[in-house]
Amino acid sequence: MENKTGKYFKYAIGEIILVVIGILIALSINNWNEERKIRENEVVYLNNIKRDLQLSIIEIDQFVDRRNSLINSANTVMGHFNGKQVNNWNSFNKHLVDIYTWQSFYLIDNTYQELKYSGNFAIISNDSIKNGVLNLDLLYKKLKNNENHWRNDAEQTLHPGSYEKHDINSMSKNYVFQLSNGKMGVRGNLTKESFGDIFNDQKQKNGFAFASLNFGSMNGTFFEMKKKCMELISQINNELKK
Repeated sequence: MENKTGKYFKYAIGEIILVVIGILIALSINNWNEERKIRENEVVYLNNIKRDLQLSIIEIDQFVDRRNSLINSANTVMGHFNGKQVNNWNSFNKHLVDIYTWQSFYLIDNTYQELKYSGNFAIISNDSIKNGVLNLDLLYKKLKNNENHWRNDAEQTLHPGSYEKHDINSMSKNYVFQLSNGKMGVRGNLTKESFGDIFNDQKQKNGFAFASLNFGSMNGTFFEMKKKCMELISQINNELKK
């Protein structure tokens, strides 16, 4: 009886050990599957962030080129304020309206916004990538602050004088004519009188000076943003190889 009882307990203990081992294996497999699913989702997000960054770089390059063109326009107009003769009023109008009608930049960050508002940002396991995305967002906010500052400058210096003293109808039609290579708008016959006494307007002059300064500052932020985008793409590529 003692031998049978001993064998029974040994058998029972063995069964318990096997059950425990089975449970541990099942838990390990379940954890592995969960980790695999999380990693798969992370890889999807990383690829989407990378795509957003690549598109943002294209946008940044286009805006830098545009801002450089606007800086040239502002400096050209400033030259005329400082006494340089205007030989072509159509060309002068193009420079003028370019400054009046600049565009705002928007970062392509759809994936980051989704991660932030869904509470899934923690799914990105690489801290360097997470910090890089956050730093890029800070640079974008810095750029938007610069844009708002410029808008305030423009509304106080450029817009009032143009609304009150310029022939906006003729200027806008001529501008569209130039942009469309004559397919739209009206070339018209712009003269000095079309722009009123613009060269005696100190506010307008200050506005074009602010334009050159602000667009240059924005380009500096654009360069920082592009550098950060390229660094992030490299980090994501390395993370995806793991």
